[in-house]
Amino acid sequence: MSSVARYLASSPPSSSREGHDDSNNERLGFTRPSTTTPDLTSLPGNETFLRAAVSLKDQVVKATWEGERSSGKGLDPTVYTGLLGTAFTCLRSYEATGNRQDLLLCAEIADKCAAVARVLASRHVTFLCGRGGVYALGAVVADMVGDQRKRDLHLNLFLEVAQEKALSVGPEEGGFGMSYDLLYGRAGFLWAALFINKHLGEENVPSELLMPIVDAVLTGGRAGASDNPSCPLMYRLHGTRYLGAANGVAGILQVLLHFPLSEEDAEDVKATLRYMMANRFPHSGNYPSSEGNPRDKFVQWSHGAAGMAITLCKASQVFPGDRDFRTAAIEAGEVVWKNGLLKKVGLADGVAGNAYAFLSLYRLTGESIYEERAKAFASFLYHNARQLVTAGQTITHGTEHAYSLFQGLAGTACFWFDVHVPENSRFPGYEL
Repeated sequence: MSSVARYLASSPPSSSREGHDDSNNERLGFTRPSTTTPDLTSLPGNETFLRAAVSLKDQVVKATWEGERSSGKGLDPTVYTGLLGTAFTCLRSYEATGNRQDLLLCAEIADKCAAVARVLASRHVTFLCGRGGVYALGAVVADMVGDQRKRDLHLNLFLEVAQEKALSVGPEEGGFGMSYDLLYGRAGFLWAALFINKHLGEENVPSELLMPIVDAVLTGGRAGASDNPSCPLMYRLHGTRYLGAANGVAGILQVLLHFPLSEEDAEDVKATLRYMMANRFPHSGNYPSSEGNPRDKFVQWSHGAAGMAITLCKASQVFPGDRDFRTAAIEAGEVVWKNGLLKKVGLADGVAGNAYAFLSLYRLTGESIYEERAKAFASFLYHNARQLVTAGQTITHGTEHAYSLFQGLAGTACFWFDVHVPENSRFPGYEL
């Protein structure tokens, strides 16, 4: 049995490994695994993960929703750390089990979040951290439930957001206060629109609204890269050129790859990816969190190889003739595997998020080793997730996010649902 399999079946980390540092990326202290297929003979099977996912989903609902039914005071209505992440988890549960009660609960929670979002009038319009996600998920779930009135209400609210001037105009740094990144900027809004059109049908959010925003993202990227001829597209957030999925280039390109691009635009996207590939850390193969950052510390979705692996998988699908993207995706997955397990459970900076790199590679290549690696990480979470949360090792901003989608256990539940049927897996808020 490999070192990963042995560790996954062992007890939770000892107290000497507890706590976290400023890197948000502490790794568990064990021998790095080999690159061979893990021995899974003693690990839980798919049905075990499904049952665990349903049970954990129920706990997430109890912890985040049952105390909020009569009060919206202080409620976070977002997907990333808020109550809408619970709704998303219920939707994923419905998709996995067909339990209509999950769908109805998702709709109820989405309506509550929409009411709060209208009052707060948040300046963010993205899927993960803003009104875009509230209205997008609200419209999709209302359509699934068969409530045409609510579907149209949420969709119209989303279309109102789509016409905000700051989305389609402005140079680098966001022009009128709108950044370009996935969490807070234009790419995150575009992802919300893609989510609607996937579930409700193309042109529910019309291309005449979306393509000017896509053009603005491309224009802003070219302006941001004007001092670097080898990199056609570059973006800044608060003055920093982030490269990762959450706030940087990888997340922006992931979204652009879903849109029809001209030959020139496609070449710029490809050249930007190759620039990032060429600037990996030479010894580890990991990706810097920001341009010029010498610290090789972040191997996770938000900043590092895990997020890049998923983006490179998408690039390989869009540009199948460019084999270097497929190769780089596989190499990024190896970085995630060799670096082992993190001390957090969530999607942003934890084990669940990193494991989605393996699920993406499984869908890209069809090779069973990636499904098995995802299951190895899933087994670690099966044995240790609750203890890690209790120890306070997984939460960046305190225990209030312990059950959230991106910082806590809701992300683990979604990951277990996806491990159950890996060919249908998709990273929440990142893959479609």
